[in-house]
Amino acid sequence: MMGSQQPQKELFSYQIDLDRRVRSDHPLRRIREVIDFGFVRAEVAACYGANGNESVDPAVILKMMFLLFFENVASERELMRIIPERLDYLWFLDYGLEASIPDHSVLSKARARWGHEAFEKFFVRTVGQCVAAGLVDGGKIHVDSSLNEANASCDSVVKASPELIAALKTAYQATASKLADASTPASYEAVNDRVVSTTDPDAAVVRKGAQPSRPRYHHHRAVDEAHGVITAVETTPGSIAENKRLLPLVRQHETNTGQSPQTVVGDHKYGTVENFVACQQQGLRTHLGDARAKQHHARSEGIFPDSAFTYDARTNTYRCPAGQRMPPRRLHPTKRTWEYQLPKTVCAACALRAQCTRATAYGRTLHRHEHQELLDRARQQAHSAAARRDRQRRQHLAEVSFADAANHHGFKRARWRRLWRVQIQDWLIAAIQNVKILLKHRLPPVATAGAALSLTVPTGFTDR
Repeated sequence: MMGSQQPQKELFSYQIDLDRRVRSDHPLRRIREVIDFGFVRAEVAACYGANGNESVDPAVILKMMFLLFFENVASERELMRIIPERLDYLWFLDYGLEASIPDHSVLSKARARWGHEAFEKFFVRTVGQCVAAGLVDGGKIHVDSSLNEANASCDSVVKASPELIAALKTAYQATASKLADASTPASYEAVNDRVVSTTDPDAAVVRKGAQPSRPRYHHHRAVDEAHGVITAVETTPGSIAENKRLLPLVRQHETNTGQSPQTVVGDHKYGTVENFVACQQQGLRTHLGDARAKQHHARSEGIFPDSAFTYDARTNTYRCPAGQRMPPRRLHPTKRTWEYQLPKTVCAACALRAQCTRATAYGRTLHRHEHQELLDRARQQAHSAAARRDRQRRQHLAEVSFADAANHHGFKRARWRRLWRVQIQDWLIAAIQNVKILLKHRLPPVATAGAALSLTVPTGFTDR
């Protein structure tokens, strides 16, 4: 006999058990078994007083922000609208069917009250759990960066004199970018000295490929070799060059995992002289792309390469193909390179001048780094077959990690404004991706998770 569903509303519902309504293999059920959101209560306890209205449970607030990016919900308002419609969300948040859902402003107030430290600790705890689960090798890391759009339009950008822009940034309390970390050479005036976004003054106005200049942030991360666990995260204004954040990422990886890497892998943007030398000084194997290999100078075609000049370490001099001895002229104060040059009268009378230099007024000039032996060793490692294999694997690990964040967790554009809020977004997304790796490898919910959560989380480990 055919049945007919009666649309009549039930007057009483005494037998509803949300735990039975959520399927056994639901991702949120597994997350709840593995991740302890309750740690945040102790972290933010000092932000609340002893009297007054009772707040929403901080663990519930953290779960809501987790859901916001885990499910890539469009906005906080939208999240609060759909929570009552989703039995799995209600169960995950420990709410009943008749529970009162808080206003969306609870989340923004919590961020302002807590600051970014609690979210940073949440990310570090996921790294600790991955380490405890044996998902982190620690010996080899892949570094990469992504230039993401700020939550500010191009219309918000104003142009003025450097003095007025500096005054505006001071009034907005904008985060100052260190000149040493910027991609603009010191001899040029930085573009962001003359422009600022009034909507998000922390974001730097930069160009991305063929796209026009607009306010952007730079997201830097280190990914472990074994399973792609994100072990280090840093967010900076878009004008900060990625090669300047290599060593801070290495230090953060060491602090978060308790393991020292032996090999660092990156593309040619990281393969600068400074990074090569610094990594060798710290005992790191440099499987970085060589930035020099990407440079092409038409003036150097058809003339003797630097390898045609013989270096004498005893006298710190070079001997040119014509047999002339080239003494050191000076040590560059910032590049830390020795400059070798013959008197112009000697070069002018040389029969090999046409094969040696294109200079008209002076002769051939050579440059040698004060740690040239370390630089040569680093470049030898960078051009090895193992380095080329690692850079190919990096495309699978680091770049796929960014693609997953962009496609599934709203990574490519900032939801909020100001640097500290964008940092919260990036820490939450990175933590979620680590949690997904934990779920993929079916981490036992009791023994391993409990051991990981007992790890002591260090403080003051980021390089800011």
